[in-house]
Amino acid sequence: MKHVQYLLWFAHEHVSFRLHEIESIASVLKIPIKWLEPPSDKPWYLVELPSEEAVQKLSARSVTMRRAIQLWADEPSIPRLHASLKEKCLNGLLEPYKLKSFKVDVDLFCNSQTQEEKLERIESFSYMPFQGHVDLKNPDVTFQFIEYYGLDPKIIPENPIRTFFGRVISESGRPLIHELSLKKRKFIGNTSMDPQLSLLMANLGKVTNGDLVLDPFVGSGSLLVAAAKFGGHVIGTDIDFLMLHGRTRPTRKQTRHIARKDESIEANMAQYSCLDKYIDVIVADSALPIWRSDIEFDCILADPPYGIREPTERIGCKESLPVLKKEGSPVHFPSKVEYGLNEIIKDLMWFSSKHLKLHGRLLFWVPIFRQDYSDAQMARHSCFKLIGNCEQVLTTFTARRLLIYEKIKIPQDTDECSSAIPSASAFREKYFNGDESRQTRKQKKAEAAKNKEIWFAKLNNVKLK
Repeated sequence: MKHVQYLLWFAHEHVSFRLHEIESIASVLKIPIKWLEPPSDKPWYLVELPSEEAVQKLSARSVTMRRAIQLWADEPSIPRLHASLKEKCLNGLLEPYKLKSFKVDVDLFCNSQTQEEKLERIESFSYMPFQGHVDLKNPDVTFQFIEYYGLDPKIIPENPIRTFFGRVISESGRPLIHELSLKKRKFIGNTSMDPQLSLLMANLGKVTNGDLVLDPFVGSGSLLVAAAKFGGHVIGTDIDFLMLHGRTRPTRKQTRHIARKDESIEANMAQYSCLDKYIDVIVADSALPIWRSDIEFDCILADPPYGIREPTERIGCKESLPVLKKEGSPVHFPSKVEYGLNEIIKDLMWFSSKHLKLHGRLLFWVPIFRQDYSDAQMARHSCFKLIGNCEQVLTTFTARRLLIYEKIKIPQDTDECSSAIPSASAFREKYFNGDESRQTRKQKKAEAAKNKEIWFAKLNNVKLK
């Protein structure tokens, strides 16, 4: 079977996630990919795929890709691109599409164009023997012309570095991002995951029809929605009783004075027609697993709390005191203590080693201070292989990383687990205050107060003591 060259054209965001997403989707769909160029930070991958059907399936699930294009010409300059296309048109390249309605899309990467310039570029292809009419809304075939000017918006060359032309095979699954928009979602919380990142996690977790997916820090259930959209049967746990029962304070500014009504994760599932994929959510402490010893999940997705918008807590008490409860008194709600980030991660990995299927995937986020980051800080476990480490920049100083693990062996008593991720309190400190130490900030405040005192003294002609 002759494989055809395709250009996978990406949105220029979440760049470090692209390769893992494409490889994960291809693995789920059992689509072989031949790389014609090594994957890079450039906004495309050049690949060979077995069929147009395979291209359509691959692109339909991707949320980092924009569209997939059958490549007709790939040249370092515009004149050479036109020369190549003219020769191919003479050889009958356009024959199957000559009578169909069409349109030509133009995309300039790291440059801009006016409407007049765009029309000039489209008219430059007038030598192509189209006989069908132009249809901008619903054409039978769409062609794509791309000019690439590099990755640095501060240094834009006069002419493009590379040019492409081809036939659009399919659009990507990015409309799903807008369908799951938090703006329209019935139930959200302070930490509801961005829809694109939720869908990315589901793709990277290789969630497919019939999978059993767990989120042990479920919150408002964003990860469950994404996993259900790809066919997974979803279940979640969280220690926050009020969140799971929709009784927390509304997070939308316009409705903060109105109590939540009929808001829940189940309502979100119904909103997105995924109710048949929803098992349930349970109030539980992830540090004290409630599961049967023989239950296994196909995928575990998690966004553990790290003390910015949600506290890091587990059930416990600071002092060992007897619990006194009178007969007929209300139900006892257990007290909570701080739950260190390293302890959260290690408990999650121990749990996953026992309850994740072999070759299943565990994904979770960890916060980092970029200046101090080291790969050696990331969690390790004998049962897992780290296959992905993707960064999302939050501020100049901070970021969070999505760690992708695959279970490679059955757990044993000799297994080891380690994690040297900085504490949540340290991350919180640096998140809000950059790289300044607490002592430095105190000194600055003291100096500012002293200067203010001196200024008032001079203003009022008063001598300082």
